[in-house]
Amino acid sequence: MPTVFIPAPLQSLTGGRSVVEAEGATVREVIASLDRAWPGLRDRIVEGGRLRPNISVAVDGVVSPLGLIEKVPPGAEVHFVAAIRGGAESPGGRSLRGPTCPAAFAR
Repeated sequence: MPTVFIPAPLQSLTGGRSVVEAEGATVREVIASLDRAWPGLRDRIVEGGRLRPNISVAVDGVVSPLGLIEKVPPGAEVHFVAAIRGGAESPGGRSLRGPTCPAAFAR
C-alpha cells in the first residue's frame, strides 16, 4: 500500500496526520482513497479533473509530468508538493526575499 505524505496545510483534514497509507495503483486512485477516508481532501488537490495548477505530485522522489494518471507501485511514497514562487526583485533583478509558497491548499 502506498505511503502518502500530507502537506502541512492539509493535515487539519487528516486529523493532524502527516503520513498516511492509501490504496491505489494510480495517483487518481490514491486521491480517491484519501478522500474516502478524509472527505474534502480531493477538492483541495484536484480541480476540473486535474491536479490543481500549483500542485505537483512526486512518486518515489520523482516529480511526475503525468499527474493523476501516474502509476503508483505498491509500497511507493507519494508526496503532493505546492509550487514555489516569487519574491520581490531589486532594481538589479536580484531577489530581495526568499521564495514563497502560495496558498496552494487554502480554500
